[in-house]
Amino acid sequence: MRIEVVLSPALYDGRMLTEGHTTVAVDVLRATSAICAAFKAGASEIVPLDSLEKLRYYDSLGYTLAAERGGEKVQGAKCGNSPTEYLSMDLTGCRLAYSTTNGTVSILRAAESERLYAGAFANLSALAQRLVAEDNDVVVLCSGWEGDPSLEDTLFAGALITGVLGKGLEVELVNDAAMMAVDLWQSAKADVYGYCRKATHVHRLLRLGYERDIRWAFEQDTCPLVPVFKNGELIIEG
Repeated sequence: MRIEVVLSPALYDGRMLTEGHTTVAVDVLRATSAICAAFKAGASEIVPLDSLEKLRYYDSLGYTLAAERGGEKVQGAKCGNSPTEYLSMDLTGCRLAYSTTNGTVSILRAAESERLYAGAFANLSALAQRLVAEDNDVVVLCSGWEGDPSLEDTLFAGALITGVLGKGLEVELVNDAAMMAVDLWQSAKADVYGYCRKATHVHRLLRLGYERDIRWAFEQDTCPLVPVFKNGELIIEG
């Protein structure tokens, strides 16, 4: 297995692994964490959207609207991208139309991948096990923040790679970003939340009052589900 880390969607087109690979899209704070939480709360499908304008169409089809911009819920949406909010709801059978500042953009950027998963600390072990079982080349696509890399997504990439390495598979890290991510994880794993308190997006969300979300997003294996992107939507395969 070859693994590459792409630190921002802006760098995705220049990746080294371009064909036949699996992509893991990650936005720890908070889109992919919220996606995992929504499925745990019972959602049946989540349609990622890259613009708010597209929400209107899905509203007419009876989808539950979920949208965030700049860290806060968009007016008119039932949900934002707070994982703890999703976990407090009963979403059994709900279809979500979901648009966020960074995370859904990353998912759609990688839509042509052979396989495309949503990854977060919430499903870290289940995702690592899935990747090992499939034994395919992997691109970890970090959402970052508006084109810049982010500490928390890079840290997750390192945690995921370390989880795969721990399964005894022969793995080649094909770029420096992957090696950096692993080293970062080794530095932070003893206290992930404490380490990431210096991250700019953590500061941004703390100012908005989302400390509970931040702490939850760094907890491992709270939602052992692996959302996969198929035919324009995220689902949990049977």
